[in-house]
Amino acid sequence: MFDAPRPLLPEILALHGRWRATKPFVIAGGQSVTWGDFAQRTACVANGLAALGVRPGERVGLLMDARVETLEAIWGVMRAGAVVTPLNLAITDAAARAMLADAEVSAVIATPDQAARLAAVTTGVARLTPERILVVGAAAGFTDFAVWRDAQSAAAPAPALDDEAVCNIIYSSGTTGEPKGIVHTHRRRLDWTYDIALALRYHAGARTLINIGLYSNITWVAMLSSVLCGATVVLHDRFDAGQTLAAIASGATHLAMAPVQYQRLLAHPAYSATDKSRVQAMMCCGSPLPISIKQRLLNEFPCGVIELYGMTEGIITTLDPEDAMAHIASVGRPLPGTDIKILGSDDCELPPGHAGEIVGRGRITMPGYWRRPDATRDATWTDGQGRAWLRTGDIGRLDEDGFLTIVDRKKDMILSGGQNVYPADIEAVLITHPDVAECAVIGAPDETWGETPLAVIVARPQAHSTALQVRDWLNARLGRRERVREVRVAAALPRNPNGKVLKRVLRDELRLDADLAAQSLPAHDE
Repeated sequence: MFDAPRPLLPEILALHGRWRATKPFVIAGGQSVTWGDFAQRTACVANGLAALGVRPGERVGLLMDARVETLEAIWGVMRAGAVVTPLNLAITDAAARAMLADAEVSAVIATPDQAARLAAVTTGVARLTPERILVVGAAAGFTDFAVWRDAQSAAAPAPALDDEAVCNIIYSSGTTGEPKGIVHTHRRRLDWTYDIALALRYHAGARTLINIGLYSNITWVAMLSSVLCGATVVLHDRFDAGQTLAAIASGATHLAMAPVQYQRLLAHPAYSATDKSRVQAMMCCGSPLPISIKQRLLNEFPCGVIELYGMTEGIITTLDPEDAMAHIASVGRPLPGTDIKILGSDDCELPPGHAGEIVGRGRITMPGYWRRPDATRDATWTDGQGRAWLRTGDIGRLDEDGFLTIVDRKKDMILSGGQNVYPADIEAVLITHPDVAECAVIGAPDETWGETPLAVIVARPQAHSTALQVRDWLNARLGRRERVREVRVAAALPRNPNGKVLKRVLRDELRLDADLAAQSLPAHDE
């Protein structure tokens, strides 16, 4: 007789506003906003959107850097029953406009750093009108977000949220091709948050550091887990290794970062002297964590590190610190409630020890891509019982204990002389060279072999080795087909805002280099 629908995340937030009213929720830029004040502000945003005519289910685009108002916008949109559509700020105007048009947004909220591009990215978006473009601060020609927010009613928003209603759309890429929006419903986001918060050891006493843009699913791991538990978020407007170390010393308990960020922490002059004793859980995801860095984090932080492999589409594995040393190359096992398999080229399941495409299914998997049934079909594998599994496009293998090792991205695999060569295997060796700070391996066209590996490195300060010496050192440690044709030195590797190396961009840059063929050196003993 006491049965009631379980509260969804926006309703949990509102309850925190009542029962944790005086506890700080977010600390950022000199501001500290309590749960009570945050709940009131997000109610105002929700009611303001309704007053503008934004109806439940309509999409609201966010072009916002990391600040308190960004969190207010995210949760205000959710409480209005509208769909949060955050955009990566690093994408081009054309890509941003394509995404806003694809989502058919009926409102846009932006931070002042994005004001200059708003005309370019909103032109031609059919349902968007000028009064529905809100900008934080006094940007000329736009409605001031804070002034608008404070003029709204703070009463509890009216919409009753439905489990299967769309909560958010996160676009997977902004570089080429048609936009592909990843849809999460309110129920799946809630389940996702429960599962991830348990795996990453969140609790009400957590003090979560967020230093990646709030459009990233890495950030949403930390944000949603903190909201679920009623924790406190410390929000940085950008990643700075020194500021991150200072936050750690000041009592940050939970971190969610990409490998390159941890690498820069370890290299910072203040790292050794920083008190790390209060960190309780660190998550690393976004790209493979080099084993040498993983070992240091496990040895030098009392909490160790939890490596997470996952997709925004909804497959997640985690490697717990307690298992890490015995399975150091692994990314762990699936979250409870998630299942994975390894498929061969014939789409049949492979036994442990064999590499193939990773597929997965579970309660946190997306229902599909936004208005892209073709893309959803392409991402689906159906088993003999008629159940749909999500294709990851990643190559991995399971050991006898169920631990997953990522071999490479399917699209990054190099086919050399009819044999599969996995760049990640080469990169794992190359990064151990004492003069190599960062590296990436891609396939280069080869008249004899079809493709052959080519390595690009960023050298450490005071490096002494030449590119030719690094190549010879590397090839001496590789199998015959893995040997690289050339090592090239770059000032930096192209990365997305989450730190992932953009190999497509790297390939394009090398293709444009007319001297590539002339400078190439043949790999040994072909």
